[in-house]
Amino acid sequence: MSRKVMIALGLGAAAIATAGILGATAGASTHSQKLTKVTLQLKWVTQAQFAGYYAALQQGYYKAAGLDVKIKVGGPNITPETVVIGKGADIGVDWLPNLFATREKGGMITSVAQVFRRSGMTELTWKSSGIDTIKKMAHKTVGVWCCGNQPELYAALAKNGINPNNPKDVTIFTQPFDMVAFLGHKIDAAAAMTYNELAQVLETKNPKTGKLYQLSDLNVFKMASPSVGTGMLEDNLFVRDDWLKSATNQATLVKFLGASFAGWIYCRDNAASCVQTVLKNGPTLGKGHQTWQMNQINALIWPNSSGIGLVPASAVTQTATIAKTYGVIKSMPVGATNYTFAQKAVAQLKAKGLDVYGKSWKPANVKVTAGGA
Repeated sequence: MSRKVMIALGLGAAAIATAGILGATAGASTHSQKLTKVTLQLKWVTQAQFAGYYAALQQGYYKAAGLDVKIKVGGPNITPETVVIGKGADIGVDWLPNLFATREKGGMITSVAQVFRRSGMTELTWKSSGIDTIKKMAHKTVGVWCCGNQPELYAALAKNGINPNNPKDVTIFTQPFDMVAFLGHKIDAAAAMTYNELAQVLETKNPKTGKLYQLSDLNVFKMASPSVGTGMLEDNLFVRDDWLKSATNQATLVKFLGASFAGWIYCRDNAASCVQTVLKNGPTLGKGHQTWQMNQINALIWPNSSGIGLVPASAVTQTATIAKTYGVIKSMPVGATNYTFAQKAVAQLKAKGLDVYGKSWKPANVKVTAGGA
């Protein structure tokens, strides 16, 4: 544990026996109160995308806050919104436009924290393909993931006059959660997160040269870039509306958010330690890949002038407007976000001396390793 986080959490050298900041804000020590069980449903499998939650568990932040947190991994057949609505988890992680779409269909869930401040979604093409604009993807085979991962790309296509639902405009390839089809030149474009699939390509040897692919081999269309302009807010934390009505659950939520934010702060300041924590929890990709990912995830979170887990109302409105303009939702969402509890958690952490803004954070220079080893 970094000295700064240790001091702020009030965890002396003797032990985690005194509850520290998280226990103190909970108003009781874990010695005298039974831990409250909370289940968190992740969007995807164990990887550095979720390092802050694993760090909060590993460093004892949840326990210090009086919580017994279970982290459920996601996967290609798991939709976090469905799990939370079905009461299989108390809190979920997913992208904000998916939450809007779920609410529009009657799934009453609310975003309570926006952990990622910016979008990490990209679409890749090979430089050799000549597809150097989104508009040139017309009549091509374009890869995208299923299950709620389509909004940013579909919006980008629609913005450029390409109907993603019309085979005459474009062939949409339901991309597996790997880059095999793209690397084999079976598709013209592929979805890739800055922190994951982009690295998978760069970790692969070019059979023509025997050396790893380089960024210079690729066109990288960042959805959040001005040239594309359809970047939307991604990993947010959400709960059921009926769950949130309980005063007890509201108090639990503040504790959970405070501990989780502390975990993300720890990962900002102790990236290598968080990579090791992720590796201990069984990711499918190696240390090199997770190191790249941790760096890129930090870049999506930090800096945040609003404070960890918070974004201006204008950022939410921008995501909703893009989603509505390009057909992800039919109408602007109402009551879809409530950051009151995140604000309380941030205020408590700030009062104890934690840097909740990360203004001085800068990305590391991470070397790509073959196969992500």
